[in-house]
Amino acid sequence: MRREVVYILTIGIGLWIDQNGTDWPIKGEYIIDIVCWTLFATIYVRGERLERIEMLAVLAFATPMELFFSEVWHLYEYREGMMPLFVPAGHWFLFDLGRRCSRLMLEKWSWPSILPFVPLSLYFSYQGVDTLGVFLLLALLCFMRWGPERRLYATMAWLALAMELWGTYLGNWAWYSDVAWTPLTALNPPLLCGVVYALGDLLVNVAVNQFTQTQLVEDPPVH
Repeated sequence: MRREVVYILTIGIGLWIDQNGTDWPIKGEYIIDIVCWTLFATIYVRGERLERIEMLAVLAFATPMELFFSEVWHLYEYREGMMPLFVPAGHWFLFDLGRRCSRLMLEKWSWPSILPFVPLSLYFSYQGVDTLGVFLLLALLCFMRWGPERRLYATMAWLALAMELWGTYLGNWAWYSDVAWTPLTALNPPLLCGVVYALGDLLVNVAVNQFTQTQLVEDPPVH
Protein backbone atom coordinates (compact mmCIF):
# COMPACT_ATOMS: atom_id res chain seq x y z
CA MET A 1 0.00 0.00 0.00
CA ARG A 2 1.33 3.42 -0.91
CA ARG A 3 2.54 5.44 2.03
CA GLU A 4 0.28 8.36 1.10
CA VAL A 5 -2.77 6.09 1.49
CA VAL A 6 -1.48 4.83 4.83
CA TYR A 7 -1.10 8.40 6.07
CA ILE A 8 -4.59 9.43 4.95
CA LEU A 9 -6.21 6.37 6.51
CA THR A 10 -4.22 6.72 9.72
CA ILE A 11 -5.16 10.38 10.16
CA GLY A 12 -8.76 10.08 8.98
CA ILE A 13 -9.73 6.87 10.76
CA GLY A 14 -7.46 7.61 13.72
CA LEU A 15 -9.24 10.86 14.56
CA TRP A 16 -12.60 9.09 14.32
CA ILE A 17 -11.44 6.33 16.69
CA ASP A 18 -9.96 8.87 19.08
CA GLN A 19 -13.27 10.73 19.25
CA ASN A 20 -15.66 7.77 19.29
CA GLY A 21 -13.64 5.30 21.35
CA THR A 22 -13.83 7.12 24.67
CA ASP A 23 -15.97 4.34 26.22
CA TRP A 24 -14.28 1.34 24.62
CA PRO A 25 -12.60 -1.31 26.84
CA ILE A 26 -9.32 0.02 25.48
CA LYS A 27 -9.72 3.74 25.01
CA GLY A 28 -9.59 4.81 21.37
CA GLU A 29 -6.92 7.41 22.08
CA TYR A 30 -4.60 4.74 23.45
CA ILE A 31 -5.15 2.54 20.40
CA ILE A 32 -4.20 5.41 18.10
CA ASP A 33 -1.16 6.23 20.26
CA ILE A 34 0.11 2.69 19.73
CA VAL A 35 -0.73 2.58 16.01
CA CYS A 36 0.84 5.97 15.23
CA TRP A 37 4.07 5.41 17.12
CA THR A 38 4.41 1.86 15.76
CA LEU A 39 4.05 3.22 12.25
CA PHE A 40 6.45 6.07 13.01
CA ALA A 41 9.05 3.66 14.45
CA THR A 42 8.70 1.31 11.46
CA ILE A 43 9.28 4.15 8.99
CA TYR A 44 12.22 5.39 11.06
CA VAL A 45 13.92 1.98 11.21
CA ARG A 46 13.44 1.34 7.50
CA GLY A 47 14.23 4.89 6.39
CA GLU A 48 17.39 6.32 4.95
CA ARG A 49 19.61 8.56 7.07
CA LEU A 50 18.18 11.79 5.61
CA GLU A 51 14.60 10.73 6.26
CA ARG A 52 15.47 9.85 9.86
CA ILE A 53 16.96 13.31 10.35
CA GLU A 54 13.79 14.84 8.91
CA MET A 55 11.59 12.79 11.21
CA LEU A 56 13.51 13.88 14.29
CA ALA A 57 13.50 17.48 13.09
CA VAL A 58 9.71 17.42 12.71
CA LEU A 59 9.36 16.13 16.26
CA ALA A 60 11.83 18.71 17.56
CA PHE A 61 9.98 21.66 16.00
CA ALA A 62 6.35 20.53 15.88
CA THR A 63 6.01 19.24 19.45
CA PRO A 64 7.05 22.42 21.30
CA MET A 65 5.12 24.54 18.79
CA GLU A 66 2.03 22.42 19.41
CA LEU A 67 2.39 22.72 23.17
CA PHE A 68 2.97 26.46 22.95
CA PHE A 69 -0.06 27.11 20.75
CA SER A 70 -2.40 24.88 22.79
CA GLU A 71 -1.13 25.09 26.36
CA VAL A 72 0.47 28.56 26.53
CA TRP A 73 -1.16 30.75 23.90
CA HIS A 74 -4.46 28.84 24.08
CA LEU A 75 -5.34 29.19 20.43
CA TYR A 76 -7.21 25.89 20.57
CA GLU A 77 -7.96 23.13 23.05
CA TYR A 78 -8.03 19.36 22.75
CA ARG A 79 -11.10 17.47 23.86
CA GLU A 80 -9.51 16.23 27.07
CA GLY A 81 -7.20 19.18 27.61
CA MET A 82 -3.63 17.99 27.10
CA MET A 83 -2.20 17.17 23.69
CA PRO A 84 -2.69 13.46 22.84
CA LEU A 85 0.48 11.40 22.49
CA PHE A 86 -0.24 10.53 18.85
CA VAL A 87 -0.12 14.17 17.73
CA PRO A 88 3.69 14.53 17.29
CA ALA A 89 3.81 11.40 15.11
CA GLY A 90 0.80 12.73 13.22
CA HIS A 91 2.74 15.87 12.39
CA TRP A 92 5.31 13.74 10.58
CA PHE A 93 2.57 11.89 8.68
CA LEU A 94 1.05 15.16 7.49
CA PHE A 95 4.45 16.64 6.62
CA ASP A 96 5.50 13.61 4.58
CA LEU A 97 2.07 13.39 2.96
CA GLY A 98 2.27 17.04 1.96
CA ARG A 99 5.75 16.63 0.57
CA ARG A 100 4.78 13.61 -1.50
CA CYS A 101 1.61 15.23 -2.80
CA SER A 102 3.44 18.48 -3.62
CA ARG A 103 5.72 16.59 -6.00
CA LEU A 104 2.68 15.89 -8.16
CA MET A 105 1.98 19.61 -8.54
CA LEU A 106 3.52 21.51 -11.42
CA GLU A 107 5.52 24.51 -10.22
CA LYS A 108 3.38 26.84 -12.33
CA TRP A 109 0.28 25.77 -10.38
CA SER A 110 1.64 26.58 -6.93
CA TRP A 111 0.47 30.21 -6.96
CA PRO A 112 -2.93 29.61 -8.64
CA SER A 113 -3.70 26.84 -6.14
CA ILE A 114 -3.77 29.28 -3.23
CA LEU A 115 -5.80 31.99 -4.98
CA PRO A 116 -9.13 30.90 -3.42
CA PHE A 117 -7.71 31.75 0.00
CA VAL A 118 -7.32 35.43 -0.93
CA PRO A 119 -10.97 36.50 -1.37
CA LEU A 120 -12.17 34.09 1.34
CA SER A 121 -9.67 35.44 3.88
CA LEU A 122 -10.66 39.02 3.06
CA TYR A 123 -14.36 38.18 3.24
CA PHE A 124 -14.16 36.41 6.62
CA SER A 125 -12.02 39.21 7.97
CA TYR A 126 -14.53 41.81 6.74
CA GLN A 127 -17.30 39.83 8.44
CA GLY A 128 -15.26 39.91 11.64
CA VAL A 129 -15.28 36.14 12.17
CA ASP A 130 -11.66 35.46 11.19
CA THR A 131 -9.57 38.62 11.32
CA LEU A 132 -6.56 36.42 12.06
CA GLY A 133 -6.89 35.17 8.49
CA VAL A 134 -5.48 38.34 6.93
CA PHE A 135 -2.23 37.95 8.88
CA LEU A 136 -2.05 34.26 8.03
CA LEU A 137 -2.63 35.13 4.39
CA LEU A 138 0.26 37.61 4.45
CA ALA A 139 2.46 34.98 6.06
CA LEU A 140 1.52 32.43 3.40
CA LEU A 141 2.28 34.90 0.62
CA CYS A 142 5.70 35.56 2.19
CA PHE A 143 6.42 31.84 2.37
CA MET A 144 5.34 31.43 -1.23
CA ARG A 145 7.48 34.34 -2.38
CA TRP A 146 10.68 33.69 -0.46
CA GLY A 147 10.48 30.14 0.90
CA PRO A 148 12.39 27.29 -0.77
CA GLU A 149 9.38 24.90 -1.13
CA ARG A 150 6.56 26.83 -2.79
CA ARG A 151 4.62 23.75 -3.88
CA LEU A 152 4.84 22.26 -0.38
CA TYR A 153 3.40 25.38 1.29
CA ALA A 154 0.51 25.49 -1.17
CA THR A 155 -0.18 21.79 -0.67
CA MET A 156 0.00 22.04 3.12
CA ALA A 157 -2.48 24.92 3.15
CA TRP A 158 -5.11 22.59 1.70
CA LEU A 159 -4.12 19.36 3.45
CA ALA A 160 -3.95 21.01 6.87
CA LEU A 161 -7.33 22.67 6.32
CA ALA A 162 -8.86 19.32 5.38
CA MET A 163 -7.42 17.65 8.50
CA GLU A 164 -8.49 20.55 10.72
CA LEU A 165 -12.03 20.51 9.32
CA TRP A 166 -12.29 16.79 10.02
CA GLY A 167 -10.81 17.04 13.52
CA THR A 168 -12.95 20.01 14.58
CA TYR A 169 -16.05 18.45 13.03
CA LEU A 170 -15.53 15.30 15.08
CA GLY A 171 -14.72 17.32 18.18
CA ASN A 172 -11.15 16.14 18.73
CA TRP A 173 -10.19 19.77 19.32
CA ALA A 174 -11.66 23.25 18.92
CA TRP A 175 -10.22 26.67 18.14
CA TYR A 176 -11.19 29.61 20.32
CA SER A 177 -13.08 32.36 18.53
CA ASP A 178 -11.02 35.03 20.30
CA VAL A 179 -7.27 34.91 19.69
CA ALA A 180 -5.59 35.27 23.08
CA TRP A 181 -3.26 38.27 23.63
CA THR A 182 -4.73 40.01 20.57
CA PRO A 183 -7.98 41.70 19.47
CA LEU A 184 -8.23 39.20 16.60
CA THR A 185 -10.87 36.54 15.94
CA ALA A 186 -10.61 33.10 14.38
CA LEU A 187 -12.87 30.54 12.78
CA ASN A 188 -12.99 26.96 14.06
CA PRO A 189 -10.70 26.11 12.35
CA PRO A 190 -9.11 29.23 10.83
CA LEU A 191 -9.23 29.17 7.06
CA LEU A 192 -5.45 29.37 6.76
CA CYS A 193 -4.48 27.20 9.72
CA GLY A 194 -2.17 25.43 7.26
CA VAL A 195 0.22 28.39 7.50
CA VAL A 196 1.30 27.11 10.91
CA TYR A 197 2.24 23.81 9.29
CA ALA A 198 4.00 25.65 6.47
CA LEU A 199 6.07 27.47 9.09
CA GLY A 200 7.02 24.14 10.64
CA ASP A 201 7.93 22.75 7.23
CA LEU A 202 10.12 25.77 6.54
CA LEU A 203 11.94 25.36 9.85
CA VAL A 204 12.44 21.65 9.24
CA ASN A 205 13.84 22.20 5.74
CA VAL A 206 16.24 24.89 6.92
CA ALA A 207 17.41 22.83 9.91
CA VAL A 208 17.89 19.63 7.91
CA ASN A 209 19.77 21.42 5.14
CA GLN A 210 21.99 23.15 7.68
CA PHE A 211 22.68 19.89 9.51
CA THR A 212 23.47 17.90 6.39
CA GLN A 213 25.76 20.62 5.00
CA THR A 214 27.60 20.79 8.33
CA GLN A 215 28.04 17.03 8.33
CA LEU A 216 29.48 17.13 4.80
CA VAL A 217 32.03 19.69 5.91
CA GLU A 218 32.97 17.72 9.02
CA ASP A 219 32.97 14.35 7.25
CA PRO A 220 34.21 14.91 3.67
CA PRO A 221 33.80 11.95 1.31
CA VAL A 222 36.71 9.53 1.15
CA HIS A 223 38.15 9.03 -2.32
